[in-house]
Amino acid sequence: MTDVADSSTVALEARPASAVPTRRRRVVGLVDTDSFAKWGAHLLATAPAHWDLELLTVRTPRTASRAQLRSAFRGLDARLAHLASLPPEPTDLDVVVRRLREDPPDAVLVALIGPVAELVVDQVHRHVRDRPVLVTGLPGISYPAKWKGVFLRARADLFVLHSHREVRAYEDLARTGGLEPAFALATLPFARPAHTRGTRSGGATPVRDSVVFAAQPSVPSDRAERQRIVHWLTATAIAHPEWRVVVKIRATTGEQQTHREEHPYAELVPADAPANLVVESGPMAEHLARAVALVTVSSTAVLEAVAAGVPALTLTDFGVGPQLINEVFEGSGLPGDASDLIAGRFRTVRPEWLRDNHFHPPSDDDWAVRADDLMLQRDDGRLVDRPAARRSRGGALRRAWERKNALGRDDRSFLGSVALVVGTPVRRTKQVVRKVIRASRPGSPVGGREGLRDRDQQLVARRYAR
Repeated sequence: MTDVADSSTVALEARPASAVPTRRRRVVGLVDTDSFAKWGAHLLATAPAHWDLELLTVRTPRTASRAQLRSAFRGLDARLAHLASLPPEPTDLDVVVRRLREDPPDAVLVALIGPVAELVVDQVHRHVRDRPVLVTGLPGISYPAKWKGVFLRARADLFVLHSHREVRAYEDLARTGGLEPAFALATLPFARPAHTRGTRSGGATPVRDSVVFAAQPSVPSDRAERQRIVHWLTATAIAHPEWRVVVKIRATTGEQQTHREEHPYAELVPADAPANLVVESGPMAEHLARAVALVTVSSTAVLEAVAAGVPALTLTDFGVGPQLINEVFEGSGLPGDASDLIAGRFRTVRPEWLRDNHFHPPSDDDWAVRADDLMLQRDDGRLVDRPAARRSRGGALRRAWERKNALGRDDRSFLGSVALVVGTPVRRTKQVVRKVIRASRPGSPVGGREGLRDRDQQLVARRYAR
């Protein structure tokens, strides 16, 4: 077993104080899903003191439940601490846009899932005359860069990312796609040591007795692969009865997530699982406070663990690649496999990996300064509208389709219903064509998958035999 790493491994210098402008700013954050709610609220909590903050929850089919919001908002600073006990009720998009039109703030943080973010940015451009500065971004690990993330948020004035590596990748991608980059850097808010410490109650040092597996809704997505992970966790629990092996989930039955989860881990854990293998939800920071180690395929929780000085392990049994969102960990010293998990061989991060990958000095952050500059441009009438990346035709009917796609049942417009009837067959045809094209391409299996099932069975059988 690896000892818990000293948190000084990634100790970050204090954020430098900046001169407070004479004018106060009103900034409104818009959130919807669990991960965007956590990211948006905690990013706002790091904003300059001269920003007066407000946060609204937008009603969509994937809006987080009140329990998810309370968990997401745990540990916020004094300006937003009330959100953890009293999260804002979901508000219809049309009501949100009307409020922005009637009393425009200086800036809006659009912390929303892609299709909803595109819709909100478009609505603000169309309907808010003295429009606020539009700031957007992506929560968690965003490497490698994905065009869809840029495409849906291209009209925002500022796009926040969380590592130097991400900023370079997204700038290259934007230029390749014919867009002028507008990416800014912020320290990932829940990868700050102070954030993790702030969630502990009473200052007491908790007993470290848990190996925490950070579940993801879509990585891996295959049911058989997810069952193999459960087998490994079962074997770990049997091999180490002194540990609680925690499957940390982000949603319970009936709750939505940013990405759809077809095979929840709670349904895959067998009824006869060892008593020390448990499924739990709640804030990740609270789980890390008693963690011996954090294990995942590629969850952003790894960064929280590193910031908290908790050893980690990123499983590479399913390969390394863009779909698994784990390329970023190459060179970090954290990758390992199921045999490492079961043996309790956890890792500490390599110092040379840190600065380029989420653990840069706070002095490198420029998102708030650049947002302030954009607000000054708005004051002077110099704020320039950025062009959309979407070039598709269709006018009002196309916009109605995008709205229906973003809001689902929460769009009750007549034109949206018409667009749904017209657009659904077209969309299904395109999906079939894409599947045929993909199937016709020569395939190459992701490295590391061949022969895994036999080895998995041997690992589990060996540990059960104990």
